[in-house]
Order: sequence, then C-alpha cells, then structure tokens
Amino acid sequence: MIQTLEEALKKINELEQKNKQLEAELEKYKNRAYAGRKKHDSAWMQSYNAFVVQYEKGKTIMEIVEQGEISRRTAYRYKAYYEKLKEKGMAVDKQD
Repeated sequence: MIQTLEEALKKINELEQKNKQLEAELEKYKNRAYAGRKKHDSAWMQSYNAFVVQYEKGKTIMEIVEQGEISRRTAYRYKAYYEKLKEKGMAVDKQD
C-alpha cells in the first residue's frame, strides 16, 4: 500500500512507463498484416530460388509442383516473376 506522496509519484511514473511500452506493442499489432501475399522476405526468396533451380534444370511446372513444396498457383507466380526478371535482363538471384 502506498503511504507517502513520493511512493505515489514513483508508482505513477512506473505505470506511465509500462503504459508507453504497452502502447508501442499495441501499435505493432495494429500494423500487422494477417492476410494476403507475403512480401519478398527471406522465406519467399528461398522458396523462389529453389523453384528457379528446378525450372532451369528443365523441369516442368507440374513436376516441380508434384514435389509438394509449392502450389501450382505459386509455381505460376514464380514463373511469371522469373520471366519478368529475365525479360528485363536482370540477374536471377540463386542464394541459399
């Protein structure tokens, strides 16, 4: 139990700090995207690069899809992205 003014002010300061921390955490969750396609993050690049390796070896889209790593729709999206980069003359990234 708070007995003095100093203790009350100290407690108020602690609560204000905690409130700021919680507001920042809440803002992070408010700005979070829960649906839709993901951005080109490291997991996306890893999956895309694995597709490119198989595709450049001459495998068909269906052969790649049958491996079970990606869906047919994703494979066609990757192919379109690959063809777009190739058309622009950009190097295809093959990082692991």
